[in-house]
Amino acid sequence: MAVLLHTCCAVCLDGPLADLQASGQEVLPFFCNPNIQPLLEFRKRLKAFRVLGQALKIPVEFDETYDLDLFFGAVLADLKDRCRHCYRLRLRASARRAAQMGAQAFATTLATSPHQKHDLLREEGERAGAEFDVPFLYRDWRGLHEANVVVAKQRSLYRQQYCGSLWSEEERYRNTGKELYREPT
Repeated sequence: MAVLLHTCCAVCLDGPLADLQASGQEVLPFFCNPNIQPLLEFRKRLKAFRVLGQALKIPVEFDETYDLDLFFGAVLADLKDRCRHCYRLRLRASARRAAQMGAQAFATTLATSPHQKHDLLREEGERAGAEFDVPFLYRDWRGLHEANVVVAKQRSLYRQQYCGSLWSEEERYRNTGKELYREPT
């Protein structure tokens, strides 16, 4: 069975890819993440994804479109539910691509993160799958998270510190002293 695997970043790809391949799936990783800000962060993550695809000698697909209007248009009207809208945007694009290529299902590496809202992720994946008539294959891959990080370090892959949105970046660094100016003593 052919499965399109929406890939949020190179770090999260290894475990889900291996899991799907071990169960006999033909997997096509697909990078589509208009939520990632700023532009240079987006480019770093896309580059790491492409580098990993070459290292693994597997075909990968990617959407290089950096469209702030698309992302902000999807989330700004309802900031309290911005994660849902962000998932919807990415999973709809993935389901659409899966349907175009004739895949029997699609999944997402977002399911490896202990920081994601898995109920919403599953709900939006199933919604997108129904819309494009391609089943959403939800797997709870959170148990693979730490191993993915170890593999990413071994491969010297770029490892991001937040999910991609400006709100996530602010949350990640809010209570740190990172990049703060300190008066010399």
